[in-house]
Amino acid sequence: MALAKRNEGAKVSSDINVTPMVDVMLVLLIIFMVVTPMLQKGVSVDMAKVDNPTPMEDADKEDALLVSITRDKVKDRLANKQDKRVYVKADMRTRFGGVVQVVDSVRAAGVDDLGLLTDQRKTGPAAPPAPAAPAPGQ
Repeated sequence: MALAKRNEGAKVSSDINVTPMVDVMLVLLIIFMVVTPMLQKGVSVDMAKVDNPTPMEDADKEDALLVSITRDKVKDRLANKQDKRVYVKADMRTRFGGVVQVVDSVRAAGVDDLGLLTDQRKTGPAAPPAPAAPAPGQ
């Protein structure tokens, strides 16, 4: 009686199947192509063109503070809006004159509904209002 011998080693393929890897890479590529434009912060500005620009490497740092000045004025931005409501949010330690300038600019643009955003005070009860001063001549 002869033993039946199997040759299972001949059936094994040692080729790498790259199709699943290509599928995963294509999905990742599409995800990055869709998400990357959303990561851009701020507004796009057409900057002035010069012959000899001064390189400023610190401006590309993540913690750099960039202020963008666009050609659109507040008035132009509000022209197409139905709801002309503007909210101003200012640091409590900012100079009052800067806030007044912003409020004046917004008012000059035709906004009547302007809100100044504040936070709720968390310490103790509110102090009672000061009594009104008597009118001159009384």
